[in-house]
Amino acid sequence: YEGSDPDGFLPRDQIVRYFEEYARRFDLPVGYGVRVSSVEREGEGYRLTTKQGEFRAANVVVAIGAFQNARIPAFAREIRTDVQQLSSDSYRNPGSLKPGAVLVVGSGQSGCQIAEELYLSGRKVYLSIGSVGRVPRRYRGKDITWWMAKYGQFDQPVDQLPSPKAKFAANPQVSGAGGGHALNLHQFAHDGVVLLGRVRGARGDEVVLAPDLKESLAKVDEFEAEALRRIDDSIAEAGLNPPRETLPALRDGYEADIILELDLQALGITNIVWAMGYGFDYTLVKLPIFDDDGYPRQARGVTAYPGLYFVGLAWMHTRKSGLLYGVGDDAQHLVSQIMARSPTNRR
Repeated sequence: YEGSDPDGFLPRDQIVRYFEEYARRFDLPVGYGVRVSSVEREGEGYRLTTKQGEFRAANVVVAIGAFQNARIPAFAREIRTDVQQLSSDSYRNPGSLKPGAVLVVGSGQSGCQIAEELYLSGRKVYLSIGSVGRVPRRYRGKDITWWMAKYGQFDQPVDQLPSPKAKFAANPQVSGAGGGHALNLHQFAHDGVVLLGRVRGARGDEVVLAPDLKESLAKVDEFEAEALRRIDDSIAEAGLNPPRETLPALRDGYEADIILELDLQALGITNIVWAMGYGFDYTLVKLPIFDDDGYPRQARGVTAYPGLYFVGLAWMHTRKSGLLYGVGDDAQHLVSQIMARSPTNRR
């Protein structure tokens, strides 16, 4: 980054421009729009089948991320057909939806950011929440990301997670829009968003909900409290003295009625945005390297097959492995692995 605001928030177009300029600066032979359908072992190397023919390489780095398949429940097909349904990656703006109210399902970053944009635009919003945690955008004079980096939370290794499935947990509720700001479900409720428990099923005009709204809100609140305790403890251990801060103790969500059924037609809900996260799909790699979750078996991106690597996976090595902020460390490690192989294989 060469700009004048290292603590700022780059809009989408500037991030795209950064990558385009990066490719030009280093004269990288980037092939755009070339879909790879398979990676297969061939001799001592690999054969890649693509839309533009076959390629052969001694080394292959799979860097396709972890967000291939939007999670939409099977019962979504039972909802009446005149209700517009789309996943969060298909959502663009309030104007792209049909007139009427919106049900947003999911309270991770995408779900909360979409719900906020919709209700600020004047839409009536119903938000089905889970227990994804919340953090403040800023705390004690610094951005929350600054604190996480300062005290090593992004460097937490994957082997410290409580279970292998913990690496698939959603990122906490926060937004970078408009220069960055906090997201708070209690504020949503105060502003008129109808908070709901988890969606359990649907058919026709009826959506069935779980009675777990208050329990989910309590988990969200506790996540933030624990995150702030860790920061405060780290500050005290380091002997620093930034200004103290007490965040507003919002409680509006706990006053919400528990709703167990929604009548879409009666409530004028004409749109559903599914923001329940994404599943990954690495089946283009035609080798037996995946665990029971479909996640690649690897050690910091290095698989059991010489020359086959992964990079950019969530929690591949540390918390930051799947972030722009941290992917470079793992990439450097893989480059050293590739260069350590036979000189004839360095391509």
